[in-house]
Amino acid sequence: MKHLHYKNAAVSYTDTGNGKVIVLLHGFLENSTMWVPYVAEFSKYYRVITIDLLGHGQTDCIGYIHTMEDMADVVYAVLEELNITEAVFVGHSMGGYVSLAIAELYPDMVKGIVLQNSTSRPDSEERKLNRDRAIKAVKQSYTNFVRLAIANLFSEENRERLTDEIEAVRNEALKTPLQGIVAALEGMKVRKDREMLLHTANYPILLVLGKKDPVMNYQDSLSQLDGTNIKLITYPDGHMAHIEDREDLQRDLLEFFRTIY
Repeated sequence: MKHLHYKNAAVSYTDTGNGKVIVLLHGFLENSTMWVPYVAEFSKYYRVITIDLLGHGQTDCIGYIHTMEDMADVVYAVLEELNITEAVFVGHSMGGYVSLAIAELYPDMVKGIVLQNSTSRPDSEERKLNRDRAIKAVKQSYTNFVRLAIANLFSEENRERLTDEIEAVRNEALKTPLQGIVAALEGMKVRKDREMLLHTANYPILLVLGKKDPVMNYQDSLSQLDGTNIKLITYPDGHMAHIEDREDLQRDLLEFFRTIY
């Protein structure tokens, strides 16, 4: 990991390979280690950047709330440090929200976006209440919250099939500090509606969905595509396509990158 100092906080990132740039952004309770198999594959063809977002992995917290705009600014700071002026952004879940914030704040930097198990829409009122419940739960019992939260991201069938992988994800999630968890939940709760970007973007966008995603309703997610040119890929599994559908996702992402670069 390399480190950048940003607003008195250490920001950790990796920089692997050469050529056109792919930026991989992890989700909530994850960190850049989730992308290790992807970096190994993608860096054969591209320069691949991974970044620990605020309060995750080896990146420090900067406040009680980390908005998606705060996280976008951190990503921009890393890319500026590396003299990178344009990239394709791949975001898993929360990383997708951050990718869309980058697209709004720094549009000239974006060559393409992949929203993996993510959405352009804001939290519903019910989802905001669930975020508040999650904040209370994690403050009351940090370990129980994290362990349950991770298991609930996989489709039911895969919770038995992928026990080792799920345990590895849990172990990484348990490295996330309490403040990082709360700040991200607060930030996701107040994120903006960016569905308009799906209609106005002058670069390709790929939406990756799981039919059995326990977090994001498949049919609701599909309705974002009405009237857009967004490319859709659907897998049969849950919220963790990078684990549940690894080989397919690697292949499909490489195909998408080739249409851009």
